[in-house]
Amino acid sequence: MLSSNVKYIGLDVHKEAIAVAVLNGAGKLVAESIVETKASTLLDFLHGQRGELHVTLEEGTWAAWLYDLLKPHVGEVVVCNPRRNALLKEGSNSDKVDARKLAELVRSGMLRAVYHGENGLRALRELARTYQVVSKDLKRVMNRLKALYRSWGIPCTGTRVYSQRHREQWLKKIGEAGVRRRAELFYQQLDALQALRHTVRGELLAESRKHQAVKILRQIPSIGPLRAAQLVAVMQTPHRFRSKRQLWTYSGLAVETHDSSQYRFVDGQLQRSKKPQQVRGLNQNHNHAMKEIFKSAALSATRRAGPFQDFYEGLLAKGMKPELACLTLARKIAATTLTLWKKGECFDARYVKPQAA
Repeated sequence: MLSSNVKYIGLDVHKEAIAVAVLNGAGKLVAESIVETKASTLLDFLHGQRGELHVTLEEGTWAAWLYDLLKPHVGEVVVCNPRRNALLKEGSNSDKVDARKLAELVRSGMLRAVYHGENGLRALRELARTYQVVSKDLKRVMNRLKALYRSWGIPCTGTRVYSQRHREQWLKKIGEAGVRRRAELFYQQLDALQALRHTVRGELLAESRKHQAVKILRQIPSIGPLRAAQLVAVMQTPHRFRSKRQLWTYSGLAVETHDSSQYRFVDGQLQRSKKPQQVRGLNQNHNHAMKEIFKSAALSATRRAGPFQDFYEGLLAKGMKPELACLTLARKIAATTLTLWKKGECFDARYVKPQAA
């Protein structure tokens, strides 16, 4: 197709309006508009553009809705990672300017796409996201309760402070009536969230039984029904990741190294420096839900007899520190998950080999 028949469209999306910029194959601005954030208005604008349309927008609140809306009507939709769009931070910013910069980036092929797909998993994904949000809210309320007691010099450890059985005993320790009432309200919020999480968990597990991938992942020791459901909801498909190292990076389990001045000339000969690489820790840009799943699975595996516990104890026997051994075990579980899901095989202890860590 001739480049003149290709259009590159950048969308700067906001609650009330969307700034649209259209570039042709040569990079010339051929159309620009501000449209209302409504499906019919945006589609009317796109239907007025001829040729093959390549649309881009940044990941955000509206991204999932717009991706599903636009995909049947255009040649390509790229939902990009805003953290990597350094061009948008340069110079003056406005809605129209940002839309033009996005169009230029998609024309140049310089965008890092955020995965959107697998519409058949929508119900599972929404339930998993709800469970995650409710769990976070529950943790916040629990932390607020303990902080309230500690702020009045009342030491509290463990989980007895949350128990309904011991609740009156704890409330009597607060002498101030206003503070006691605040604690009672926190307890009401705690009870409501616990009941809600129990309901969401049941619906999530029921929905997960409809997916074959969950049955495969549940075979892996320490990956129970809940973690399997969350993995399928977040990853959607294992074929997003070409290798285990890509999955490690996505899950925040990849080790980052920094090196400089790697080469030097000695007597006219180019030699590589023997200076060891500097390890800067694990990668910061990752999916936090995935990291929590694999690290909690690794921690659970260290306490339960099985091939993963044997693998962990073998690392300790070699002199590895416990925290590094737990990280290595989490990477092993992630690699095993990817392999089994791709191949559709049953779990076998042969997957837990030290040389494949």
